[in-house]
Amino acid sequence: MATGLSRLRLIIAVALYALLLVGLWFGFRHSELALFLDGEFPRAFASFALLLAPLWFFGLGAGESLKALATQGKIGAAALLSFPYFAFAAGTPLFSWRAAVIVIAFPMLMAAFLELPTLTRQMMWRDVAALVIIAATYYLKLLQSAWPPELPFLPKLFLADIALYCFLVIRGLEGAGYLLIPTPSAIKVGLREWAFFLPIAVALGEVTGFIHFHATVPRISQVIGDILLTFLLIAIPEELLFRAILQNLLETRIGRTAALLVAAVLFGLSHFNHGTGFNWRYVLLASIAGIFYGRAWRAERQISASIMTHTVVDVMWSLWFR
Repeated sequence: MATGLSRLRLIIAVALYALLLVGLWFGFRHSELALFLDGEFPRAFASFALLLAPLWFFGLGAGESLKALATQGKIGAAALLSFPYFAFAAGTPLFSWRAAVIVIAFPMLMAAFLELPTLTRQMMWRDVAALVIIAATYYLKLLQSAWPPELPFLPKLFLADIALYCFLVIRGLEGAGYLLIPTPSAIKVGLREWAFFLPIAVALGEVTGFIHFHATVPRISQVIGDILLTFLLIAIPEELLFRAILQNLLETRIGRTAALLVAAVLFGLSHFNHGTGFNWRYVLLASIAGIFYGRAWRAERQISASIMTHTVVDVMWSLWFR
């Protein structure tokens, strides 16, 4: 019965993913980025689809099936995370042997680093080191040789895949609540935390000059595009890292309240480079936002709740306050 249910979930996840990709293809094939990439757009889209797949299928209840695939060799299976790079660059002038070695070796080394039977439920130094390495790789742009700078979301998804695999599959971290299917309670909590944060964000944003209201009526296509891109490229990877993994692990050492605050501050600091210098306004607003994202996640240990809060906040900012 359980096997049949898992297969049904996998079939549904595949069908929904196919519909999503078809919609994204037709929605963005004439975008500015697609026109800029020209003939490379199909390869970039294929790479994106492969990078998003682990986050999508794990989040739609196919996690057990993915874990089963890695049972025979978890470290070797980590090398499969490099396929999106080859889908993009293989057989083209963009291919680099240096980048190929990095994208194959990096997930395997990270998996080997966390595959220890002695790792306990509590946060350990290896967890901290792994998270620091992942963050440093992203902010130092160490994967820029793999994907061009015009596609910064691809390295971000690649690192999110590594974090997902290393912490939720290899380490078997409990309590992450990584499911993208929102329950009614998750929707309620996500919208509640957004409503709590909204007046604070508007007041503080106006005082600091970070936001400027624009009374516009966006096109439906623009709204749908912003929701999809925010959900897929920002909310999912960031909530996975900062809530399902970081805040989750911090709770095992410093308690719920301190973990919430520390994860929120680190989340805020991760936005320091949005601008020409240290963007303290962005850091401040993002840190406060992180508190409400963290509250949404921990209310019922559901990442779908914090993803909803995060998505609504960012979409509203993008459409009316940027």
